Amino acid sequence: MIIDNVAFPAGQHCETTTLGALLRHEGLNLSEPMLFGLGEGLGFVYWDAKNMDFPFLGGRTKPTAITRTVADRLGLTLHIQETASPRKAWQNVATALTAGRPVGLQLDCYHLDYFTTKVHFGGHFAAMYGYDDTHAYLIDTAQQGGTVTTTLTSLQRARDERGPMTARNLSYTIAKPTGQPDLGDAIRAAIRNNAHAFLNPPIANLGHRGIAKAARRVARWLDRSSDPYRDLPLAAALMERGGTGGALFRNMYRDFLAECATIVDDDNLRRGHQLYAEIAPLWAEVAHHITAAGEATDPDHLSRASAILTELADRERHAMQLLTAIAPAGR
Repeated sequence: MIIDNVAFPAGQHCETTTLGALLRHEGLNLSEPMLFGLGEGLGFVYWDAKNMDFPFLGGRTKPTAITRTVADRLGLTLHIQETASPRKAWQNVATALTAGRPVGLQLDCYHLDYFTTKVHFGGHFAAMYGYDDTHAYLIDTAQQGGTVTTTLTSLQRARDERGPMTARNLSYTIAKPTGQPDLGDAIRAAIRNNAHAFLNPPIANLGHRGIAKAARRVARWLDRSSDPYRDLPLAAALMERGGTGGALFRNMYRDFLAECATIVDDDNLRRGHQLYAEIAPLWAEVAHHITAAGEATDPDHLSRASAILTELADRERHAMQLLTAIAPAGR
């Protein structure tokens, strides 16, 4: 059972790659930055729970939030199913595929055969477009191989895993309405909403407040780690290469704003794009200093990372304030 013409070449982030593959099959071809931005995906979280070996810096919203928001913004029909039963979970997928619809899956990538780095992460996504007696056929990011396969047994384990960020065998399909949605209206609303959420986080670990908190905490990361040579470069690698598109998703949001400026005529939008073009390289500098601090056990690099993060908290707050002022449609 194979569905033809399911693809999303060169995807960088798993959820937007999956979403892009499903939408392209529906005849709606949007760029990955556009999907990320319409999904109001940009964020920040400083996450350091008691059961964690080391803190995590995240640059986006929670799993499935981008997909749900894009569906709402564009008037798509999003059908999500979850179940504790592996048998029912397989029926949900097989039924959709038989009907000719590729399926989005939330997975723990640890169990997928084509992942060479075995780390539990329950917020991974892939699009499934077919199966045979032994294997599932998936679309994943370019980093993971693009068009890939995994055994049906490993897929079941990946879907049924429990733990942080996992879902209960979550699968979903998407259908688009007749005609093309109005991107201009969707862009204006998505940018303003994303900016408002970033500026008004409910807790100090999120948004611009979270970046400021990270600036204070990062300076002490050598003391926080039992193995700085391992932990700090890994944290930095997740910022730059962990499906973020670089610079903790700031490269992707910069590109989203650039594309939006060709569709929406707004001075605040153009200025916001200029500011994120300046902001994104600073996140790469932060990652560089965190890596260097771990490899050389040098606290001076963490002091530099802390100083840049302090600057970034202010720069991003200012950029988002401008973006909240984008005029609604018709004004």
